[in-house]
Amino acid sequence: MVERSDRAPLLDWEEVPSAEKPSGAAPAAVHTKERLASPSNSRAPSGCSAPGLGWSSGPGGPTHSRSVSNADGCSAPPATSSDPTGEDEALHSDNEDHLSDSGSMELSLEDRMVKWEEKDQIVSVFVVAFNTRSGNMLEWCLPKDMDLEGVEFKAIASGSHRVTTDFIYFRKGSYFGLACFANMAVESAVERGARMKSVGILSPSYTLLYRYMSFLEHQVRLQLQAPGHYSPLEAFYEDKRALLPPSGDGVVTACPANAWGAAINHCMHPEMKITHPAGCMSQFIRFFGEQIMVLWKLALLRRRILIFSPPPVGVVCYRVYCCCCLANISIPGIGEAVPEFRPFFYVNVADISALENELSYVACTTEKIFEEKKDLYDVYVDNQNVKTYRDGLKPLLRLSNADREKYRKLTEQRQMLLYSQEENGDCVSSEEDLFILFFLEQNNRIFQTLGEVAGSPDPTLTQESVRAMGLDPHGDRLFLLHLLEIYGYDTLLVSEQLCCS
Repeated sequence: MVERSDRAPLLDWEEVPSAEKPSGAAPAAVHTKERLASPSNSRAPSGCSAPGLGWSSGPGGPTHSRSVSNADGCSAPPATSSDPTGEDEALHSDNEDHLSDSGSMELSLEDRMVKWEEKDQIVSVFVVAFNTRSGNMLEWCLPKDMDLEGVEFKAIASGSHRVTTDFIYFRKGSYFGLACFANMAVESAVERGARMKSVGILSPSYTLLYRYMSFLEHQVRLQLQAPGHYSPLEAFYEDKRALLPPSGDGVVTACPANAWGAAINHCMHPEMKITHPAGCMSQFIRFFGEQIMVLWKLALLRRRILIFSPPPVGVVCYRVYCCCCLANISIPGIGEAVPEFRPFFYVNVADISALENELSYVACTTEKIFEEKKDLYDVYVDNQNVKTYRDGLKPLLRLSNADREKYRKLTEQRQMLLYSQEENGDCVSSEEDLFILFFLEQNNRIFQTLGEVAGSPDPTLTQESVRAMGLDPHGDRLFLLHLLEIYGYDTLLVSEQLCCS
């Protein structure tokens, strides 16, 4: 795998053995192996892509695709002006294997998908600093004409002076950002004994930002120790910048022609990686315990979910990502009219006006004042406490018997997986796969049953059909009614038995 070296200031390319991909294997084969246990034709939460492709939200809105069941379709990373030299060389041998009879070079569809999704897509790089007189300020950026208004308050989260290091995922208009923050003690009265900076990047998709985290961590340390040394960042931007449309006011969101089928089978399930460390989902579920079932229902209902936590905010950004994973559906045609479930990641008071216009989102914040802005959210998560001020949603915060049974099964499956890994050396299956597939299959089960009942001569939901969905006929009745309304099952009738079961 071709990676950047943090040792060289001008980012020399170097061949580095990958822990994830066996050396010598073709890229397409490696990506397929990573997801062998996952079903094909999966769908990310509304607004999320087929796995590995990322998703973006350009000004014109995401691209629709009938081959993937998504409320808004899936969008993808844009093309770039050039490929990394090492990447071109790695693909050269594959190109020779796919020569047509006429002698012209022709990559297989899957190989073209791999090459396409590996494109660089950085649209901006910047440095933000804390000034004792003026507060957070944009110190430097490329390109110079990029609209980065407000990014100084996203790249350094409120309360960051209490931590030494952190990382932050955020949204800036139609782009996603990743910034690495560091706080270093200095002997300077002007700086009041502390120097705080963040180095960050913007991209049309968040799914590949994790690749540059180690580089950003290295660069923020460099900025603290040697302020004003921007040459590595300049070289990085020149090499990794994305090719945007001529107008400059949008991003390329279209997947290559006839590539969606290959993308789904190639990537298997929408894991939407935002970081390398394993265990993100398992930590999320262990943190919330049985409350994960409450979050699952709220995510499936596309509610506005705001998560509060003091810094560091990086781990809370993971919880935003995990909430999105709870709402995966892979049945074509489901949820096309449902509001897009948008991950905003970190938000602050400057985002209030943007959130006011959102019908559905999940975000996190370090600012307690958001709790008072009850019109901005449907559900407020403070530590492990999930609460709402909306009377119609309060019953959904109570666990049903079916919820407890599902959580028991989830815990049991996790224990079986851990045993298999320990006894048999199973390195293919992961907790991430297990948890994502658990909720994907549960969601598919619900909508498959709803579709069967809706297409039957008697389109009435009975206790038996509700149990077939894995729901409690009595405890989940309100959740089911919300679900029917949001997903447009207005022709279904609900048996009176569900009121008194």
